[in-house]
Amino acid sequence: MIAARLSRLRFFFRKRPSTEVEEEIRAHLAESMANKMGAGMSLVEARRLALIEFGGIESAREQVYRQHPRAWLDTLRQDLRFAARSLKRDRGFTTIAVLILALGMGANIAVFSLVNTILLRPLPFRNPGQVVWLQPAEAGGGLSGATYSSDAYEDLRDRNQSFSGVTGYFAFSAPNNLKLTGSGIPTPITGIGVIPNLLDVLQVPPQLGRGFRMEDGRKGASPVVMLSHAFWMTHFHGDRDVVDQAISVDGKPATIIGVLPAAFDFGATFSPGTRVDVLSPFSLDEGRDWGNIVTLIARLKPGVTTRQAEAESATLFPQLYWSKKQADSKGGYKAVAAVPMKEHVAGPLRRSLYVLWSAVAMILLIVCVNLSNLLLGRAATRSKEFALRFALGASRQRIIRQLLTESLLLSFAGAAIGIALAAVVTQWLAHQGSLALPLISELRIDMPTLLWTVLLGIGATLLFGVVPSLRITADANLQATLKDSGPGASEGRKHEGLRNALIISEVALACVLVVGAGLLLRSFLKVMEIDLGFQPSHAATISVEMPDLKTGKAGPYYRNLLQQVSAIPGIQSAGIADNLPLARNRTWGAPGIKGVHYGPNERMPTFVYMITPGYMEAMAMHLRGRDFSWQDDDASEPVIILNERAARMLFPSGDALDHMVDMSGKERRIVGVVPDVHETDVEASSAWQVYFPVSQLSDMSGVELVVRSNLSAATLQPTLLKLLRRTNPAQGAVDVRPMQALVDHSTSPRRFFAWLVGLFAASGVVLACLGIYGVISYSVTRQTQEIGIRMALGASPASVLRSVLQRTLRLAGIGIAVGTVAAILVAKGIAAMLYGTEATDPMTFAAMLVSLLVVSLAAGYFPARRAAHINPLVALRTQ
Repeated sequence: MIAARLSRLRFFFRKRPSTEVEEEIRAHLAESMANKMGAGMSLVEARRLALIEFGGIESAREQVYRQHPRAWLDTLRQDLRFAARSLKRDRGFTTIAVLILALGMGANIAVFSLVNTILLRPLPFRNPGQVVWLQPAEAGGGLSGATYSSDAYEDLRDRNQSFSGVTGYFAFSAPNNLKLTGSGIPTPITGIGVIPNLLDVLQVPPQLGRGFRMEDGRKGASPVVMLSHAFWMTHFHGDRDVVDQAISVDGKPATIIGVLPAAFDFGATFSPGTRVDVLSPFSLDEGRDWGNIVTLIARLKPGVTTRQAEAESATLFPQLYWSKKQADSKGGYKAVAAVPMKEHVAGPLRRSLYVLWSAVAMILLIVCVNLSNLLLGRAATRSKEFALRFALGASRQRIIRQLLTESLLLSFAGAAIGIALAAVVTQWLAHQGSLALPLISELRIDMPTLLWTVLLGIGATLLFGVVPSLRITADANLQATLKDSGPGASEGRKHEGLRNALIISEVALACVLVVGAGLLLRSFLKVMEIDLGFQPSHAATISVEMPDLKTGKAGPYYRNLLQQVSAIPGIQSAGIADNLPLARNRTWGAPGIKGVHYGPNERMPTFVYMITPGYMEAMAMHLRGRDFSWQDDDASEPVIILNERAARMLFPSGDALDHMVDMSGKERRIVGVVPDVHETDVEASSAWQVYFPVSQLSDMSGVELVVRSNLSAATLQPTLLKLLRRTNPAQGAVDVRPMQALVDHSTSPRRFFAWLVGLFAASGVVLACLGIYGVISYSVTRQTQEIGIRMALGASPASVLRSVLQRTLRLAGIGIAVGTVAAILVAKGIAAMLYGTEATDPMTFAAMLVSLLVVSLAAGYFPARRAAHINPLVALRTQ
């Protein structure tokens, strides 16, 4: 059997079949001639009779050749060479076709890479399908309502039967929360405290060194850190000897024990849009009295499903000690929702990505329609060539194969340039740190993307190559074909009908794209019109590093600092807060009126902000009542400011101002009411919010200085940093950020998708315009003689112009009608993605109708104008 297979392989890889056939024919003729010459015939007579006996040499050669297993390779080689020569002769057509294909395929490759990275590619863990995100089944608002306490984590870890491991990380870390100190100005870095078994549960081995051990997280343990791969490359230049080196973090020594692998980007996976530089072990003991601070991640045991894990939690959680201990203040958690990690990371973007993928697929369809029309027009100039090849015996299948080979060359040339364009785009997107898309830093052209490119090239070849090939070779009557390609003949009805149908489909696709993009754009503009509760324009913020102060000294320090900041020319107002809207947040138990009993749903978790006087003015919040003053200290009456929603629900029948509410164990007087602020998401509804003066409750988890000024952030940067370093030399080199950047970060996914779909829609309209122009222009060229005859018989230039424009509008009108029906169906499909916009928004559809009609008229006007200026005498001489 092995010998037979080797024999077949040797037969397949023998020399070229054409050479073997020639040798066999020569050997056969030589043997026959030798026999005849031996019988006494002359050389000439022997050769003549041998040829007669052999029969048709050409037919024998072709028959043997076709039976050889490598014959198709020779045929393909011939087809490729001929196609390359043909395309090289028509360089203008080839250049336009390849460029259009490159744009269409490049966009498809880039979007597929994005979809593959976020939706299709497994997360950078081993067995990622077993990793789940744990969150309270009845979570409240903000991070506090989606996190757990140290006690909760330990009880769940020790008593569950569904998970092989439970881990998590500290949820309230802020960007630039650490400083890399040493020589020179402190460098701000972002660190995340993780439960030491995080990498073990995720099964992420370090690239260098070791991972954390449980003893690393015990109180009093020597500080250790692990570096992210990106931070290791940029700050330590990829030095492999960095392990066991000591660095100074916040003025304290910490030992580098390892480097994370390049494939695992903590920020890109768990906190999109956040750069994480180092991981450190989180001490559960130190955070035991901080409330809900830990996000939980678990790995399911083999064979255990998320439903089984959730069912166990529903039984287990009411028995837990921590649930009972917190019952009075937080009510406990009745169950855990175990969400597959891939769904938690990518699920919210699934619909948007599919819409984007569909939009870019429509662009490729429009590109293929345009190329089909170009190929039909090009074929008209080659009709004599095809007729001659038919006359010489070429089969229809052979001509179709040759035409598809040309299409394949065009397609893969476009794919080659397209993948280069996609590589540039994906690299650019991967370094957009402000884009809050998960896993975006891992965006790259990988093997699945390359395979998709090959499939895309083959698919595009079939899309734009098959119909023209079948249409071109459909005419069996060679005389009719030659007449149809004559220089003065009118275009055949079949060709004209096919080209018209292609244009109608192109306009219909453009119509769907324009409506989809219009709806998403209108929705994005509605989001940007939302009243945030503050005015981000002309406001900027900078993180302030606080020095170690004795109890009671924080208030005077803030007051002195703000006086100096306010004295800077160009700054109108300044204030300080521990948290900012649309950034880090926390919730506490809700305020209430003393002596009033509240039902389970009558109050809600409340977002808490510690602020100084001037913060409300710096944020341009419309305060009703009074702002905090520096006299609101520990010696004065406790005061509080509520947002409108909390004030309205606590005091539904009257004004909340000057009333007392109970919160944090004290009765506090309401001195002001401010508008509802969007805390976590621009599109999410606002919850309850309370504001405390820092001089009365200085439990600040961070310090953010907010200033209002007409000066740009770049202009304020050196002045503010100089002032902050003068008051505290340990101040890190942080940037002044416009408040608008927080809003942009929150809306970046919607803006990104709206911008891309809008770009694709504009491209679709341009391509449709080019398609209409090409068809009408080609039609005018083909009908030059007919138009000349009409004008010779008395038709005016105006009537010719009108007739061409009428045909243009007729094609566009049919396309718009078909596209409108399809657009309505598509709009209903994306209705869940819209904000404040109806799927059948009349303004969007009207804009689509007007824009496509205007574009169609513009595309048809220039060919129509050329037709109106045809000289009848010149036109009649062209025959």
